[in-house]
Amino acid sequence: MGNTLGNTAEDAPDATSDATAGNGEGDGEGDAAPGSRGNDRPGPGGGLRRAGPLAGLVVPVAALAAWQAAGAAGLFTQGQLPPPSAVLAALGELVRRGELWLHIAISGQRVLLGFAAGAALGLALGAAVGLSAPVRALLSPGVAALRAVPSLAWVPLLVLWLGIGEGPKIVLVAIGAFFPVYTTVFTALTHVDPHLVEAGRAYGLRGVRLLVRIRLPAAAPAVFAGLRLGLAQGWLFLVAAELIASSMGLGFLLIDSQNTGRTDILLLSILLLALLGKAADAALGLVERRVVRDRF
Repeated sequence: MGNTLGNTAEDAPDATSDATAGNGEGDGEGDAAPGSRGNDRPGPGGGLRRAGPLAGLVVPVAALAAWQAAGAAGLFTQGQLPPPSAVLAALGELVRRGELWLHIAISGQRVLLGFAAGAALGLALGAAVGLSAPVRALLSPGVAALRAVPSLAWVPLLVLWLGIGEGPKIVLVAIGAFFPVYTTVFTALTHVDPHLVEAGRAYGLRGVRLLVRIRLPAAAPAVFAGLRLGLAQGWLFLVAAELIASSMGLGFLLIDSQNTGRTDILLLSILLLALLGKAADAALGLVERRVVRDRF
């Protein structure tokens, strides 16, 4: 292997000089022909890439401008689509009454607890099903069938079993977070390159050491993708969870504003759910980059 590396290193300058000579065509000048500097020019979408996160604001700002223009032109009534200024006024109203932060805190707590429980169970069961063929044959068909059950179908059963307190709300969010995590972990572990596994076994790795040193690093990107999907699914299930005799939370605020005809608060609730979901996903994305790049 050392001879191979040495030969490659020795051949590299010759290959570089040959390529330079071929490009110069013996004219003695190192200048490239016009148009040969294409790599120095920004490719398609280069400007958007340089703009970074600011590029992601283009569509929301354009949608906000179109929304404001539609309201100003009278295309919709205030009850159908209040302008952004009315939604901003509703935000100020909830802040002055001291309700906004309480709604956000209650919903955030439910999502956090439910996601933690659902993700932990999804990681454990997905790993068991992905690593063991007998466990896969025993559990995989049943879990796949339960995955097709809609979120609202769980509500009556959870109320019957757990009452109308915080329990059924957190469990419903946990159910929403469980299935994406379970599915991605199970799939990622079953699709780890078998050559990597065999190489690990050849070095004496077995059991937990093989899982930690070989399987998890190979599956880590997919596992974090599943966690992010599970977190997003938890926010989706939150609205259904807060239908269960809730008096606080963004889901309650959404339903209550519909019942009272406050479309401005209804739109505000939707925007807050979107912003909080995006913020939570961005935070988990930071953890993913730190763990995958630094550890694996």
